[in-house]
Amino acid sequence: MDPSRRTFLGAVAVSVGLAGCTGGPGVQPTDSPTAEPTPEPTATPEPTPESTETPTPMAAATVQVATHPEYGDILVDDAGLSLYLFTRDTQGEGSSVCSGECADAWPPLTVTESPTAGDGVTAELSTFERDSGELQVAAAGWPLYYFASDEEPGDTNGQGVGDVWWLVTPDGTAIEPSGTSTPTPTASYY
Repeated sequence: MDPSRRTFLGAVAVSVGLAGCTGGPGVQPTDSPTAEPTPEPTATPEPTPESTETPTPMAAATVQVATHPEYGDILVDDAGLSLYLFTRDTQGEGSSVCSGECADAWPPLTVTESPTAGDGVTAELSTFERDSGELQVAAAGWPLYYFASDEEPGDTNGQGVGDVWWLVTPDGTAIEPSGTSTPTPTASYY
């Protein structure tokens, strides 16, 4: 993913709100009912064809292991960008519940050929077809995603978002803090 694409997707993630992939419907601002909103600047970015599409699929992505100073060994892509799993997906189901605005904030790792496991990756890598027709990569049955606000290798800004987005270990498990339970999937996460 090129830097301008990551920057744009990061802005989308913030402006659209992460509630679409973390909380539930009805998430409202906490402004007082009598306060007038402050007008925001009206600068409009140049539209690009990429602005509403998911990242271009890689030919054959290599899922690798990188050592993060806080989280230890994590899965990353060819460029060293952190990969995440979404606990509202169902492991091994071969599908993703993250689409639309959710996929704008959490772009799936997609390929056109079979992915390759780099040194240290012990999770079985597989692919499945998304509703869009793209092939998404899964590790140990968990669909893999980027976080749009991660811009550089080593960024882990998506870790723990909404208590449902987690970095992934080399064996394909979520890096959750001890005592955290995996929530039961519901249809009301958008």
